[in-house]
Amino acid sequence: MSPIQTLLPTDTWVTVTWDEYLAALDNPIYSNARGYYFNGRMRLEMSPLGNPHSRDHATVIAVLYLFAALRNIDLDAHDNCTYRKTGFDEAQPDASFYIADNAEIIPWETTIIDLDQFPAPDLVIEVAYSSLADDQGEKRLLYESLGVQEYWIIDVQAVKVIAFKVENLGSYRIKESHVLPGLQMGILEEAFRRSRQTNHGKVSAWLLSEFQS
Repeated sequence: MSPIQTLLPTDTWVTVTWDEYLAALDNPIYSNARGYYFNGRMRLEMSPLGNPHSRDHATVIAVLYLFAALRNIDLDAHDNCTYRKTGFDEAQPDASFYIADNAEIIPWETTIIDLDQFPAPDLVIEVAYSSLADDQGEKRLLYESLGVQEYWIIDVQAVKVIAFKVENLGSYRIKESHVLPGLQMGILEEAFRRSRQTNHGKVSAWLLSEFQS
């Protein structure tokens, strides 16, 4: 029996064809799932996200908005957007960004971003509450394959940012962003720590003072 005719395991990688992956995405059972496809395997994520994941998700987007605005950096943000290389790869990261010269490259009406037509985003971010091992492993390889320039993992439970510079189909750890020069991972971590004690308005006010100093 085809794996698409049975209830598929979620939050793990399953060997399927590309067509079976697309069929799974069309199945109403998985209408709320985020999909990934890499090396002939798919991953459907349906884990409940909850308050910790959603707050850190909101925080990192706010940080990048503020930093880019104050440094006059063009920035185009995408929330849970789908990136597809038809027949080969697909990803739906928590957040992703086109920066500087690429900030206006994706037309407004675009739904799924076709990476055979458009470049990969400059920065991809995964917020890891229960998926840290996979975000550091298979997804890291997927984003290297897609050709993003930077990949960040927000480790919600440890309050850490694990950031990678991607080049030559590989990646290495960084403490300061290359696509957003001057943005230190340490200030992001401090913003996350503060967000556990107070609201986003106060965190944003602190960030503004830090970025303007």
